[in-house]
Amino acid sequence: MFRSAITGLSSVHRRLSPWTLLILTVALFVALPVIVVLAHILMPTQGVWQHLASTVLGRYLGNTFYLSVTVGLGTMVIGTGTAWLVVMCRFPGRRIFEWALLLPLAVPTYVIAYAYTDFLQYAGPLQSWLREIFDWSRGDYYFPNIRSLGGAATLITLVLYPYVYLLARAAFLEQSVCVLDVGRTLGRGPWNLFATVAVPLARPAIVGGVSLVLMETLNEFGAVQFFGVDTFTTGIYRTWFGLGEQVAAAQLAACLLLFVIVLVLLERWSRGKRKYFHTTNRYQQLPEFQLHGWRAAAAFAACGLPVLIGFLIPSGLLGQMAITRGDALFGTRFLDFTWNSLVLAVIASLIAVGLAVILSYGVRLHDSPLTRIATRIASMGYAIPGSVVAVGILIPFAWLDNTLNTWLHAHYGKIVGLIFSGTAFILVYAYVVRFLAVSFNTVEASLGKVTPSMDAASRTLGQTPAGTLKRVHTPIMRGSLIAAGILVFVDVMKELPATIILRPFNFDTLAVRAYSLASDERLAEASTASLAIVAVGIIPVVLLSMAMRRSRPGSGSR
Repeated sequence: MFRSAITGLSSVHRRLSPWTLLILTVALFVALPVIVVLAHILMPTQGVWQHLASTVLGRYLGNTFYLSVTVGLGTMVIGTGTAWLVVMCRFPGRRIFEWALLLPLAVPTYVIAYAYTDFLQYAGPLQSWLREIFDWSRGDYYFPNIRSLGGAATLITLVLYPYVYLLARAAFLEQSVCVLDVGRTLGRGPWNLFATVAVPLARPAIVGGVSLVLMETLNEFGAVQFFGVDTFTTGIYRTWFGLGEQVAAAQLAACLLLFVIVLVLLERWSRGKRKYFHTTNRYQQLPEFQLHGWRAAAAFAACGLPVLIGFLIPSGLLGQMAITRGDALFGTRFLDFTWNSLVLAVIASLIAVGLAVILSYGVRLHDSPLTRIATRIASMGYAIPGSVVAVGILIPFAWLDNTLNTWLHAHYGKIVGLIFSGTAFILVYAYVVRFLAVSFNTVEASLGKVTPSMDAASRTLGQTPAGTLKRVHTPIMRGSLIAAGILVFVDVMKELPATIILRPFNFDTLAVRAYSLASDERLAEASTASLAIVAVGIIPVVLLSMAMRRSRPGSGSR
């Protein structure tokens, strides 16, 4: 018995190598906000929770559910349909739409909400022009209210469909020509082939894209807050800052977190044990269906409308407002907003990519259930709304600051103020927790393409695991590491709910500046900061599309 106990301890010690311990530490670091939020579920709230349940909780549930269903279905239809058109069909403008359909990804949802509100409101250019042309006055005509639940769902759909398009297009590019040829020999045309062959094979990618869309929808704050739509995210913010109830806000966050966990589990369950493999390693040029006449025009319109409504029109409106009635602080304090945004984005992206390399390489070295579970925990932050992350971070660090100040005052008669919760440290921490999954997925996919024989060759030449990572893997993965950093950079530039909750006093970013001005109905002034955020995101989006175009093995340049 004694010998077996020693053997068990020895096996545990072997499993807990330095890389394994490092993975567990990172996972705990990232999972801390989730643990804190879940720990508040059963705490007493002195009647606040009962008040919320009897007044606004039903509205939170209903609006959140409506947005999730509407946006999920809309993005699935637009993203999957346009992906099939640009991959499998030939029509005028297809090569432009390959990258242009990704452009709305560079536009934060709250930015497109600000642009369209100014354009479509009663005193806006469109309704003013209609009244002048037709000599209408108030009450003579009906115009849909953009600041509504339906308006929010429409705009969120137009911004988030690129997530589905991105993954569906990648799946269509990787599909086997053999399967498509079998369908064509059975007499199936392009649309029948799309519905009965291509979509079922691309189902994991499409479901994965819709899952990302739903997570982003649950995280949405700026647009729904601006439109006056009550959701769980706005409820968390209002309960924390409006009512001053941390426990009740944490419990709302816990409910939203449980909803996200159920969503993720349903997505995993829907896959079941089905696997999707290519039966051949030979790749050929994908067949392309030449479209003519009204079919070509319909394909052009189907791809052009999302780009027009989701990017070109709002960007043009923002540009016009920025030139004619832009931010009065442009050129002075505006440089501070830009500098704050850039510094936070650069620091967060570097840390996120570094941790992603540690996690992915650690699993490569010691692939075990323990390390796999730890990495999944560490990469689940993208499924957690920014407001939930903010609540989970602010509670422990505020307690730490208060405890430290109490101890210093009791022993030395000094109060040092907010060391953690009042600095940019927790902002960077929140960004890393939120967007680590973005960099991890990119790095893990790139590392998986490096053959194990290269590791073995490096070790036989006397390199340590760290040396192999530095001298072999990092140069090979350089392009993917840069891509991962760019993606995190763009996401941090757009992030709003966690930034609003956690930012230090008198510390604003471009996102906060745009939100603050828009909240005061100063939409024209908000256009300058909004346009700057959009401009920063365009280049990475175009580079991402170019990389996808070269992604099909054996295809060369299409």
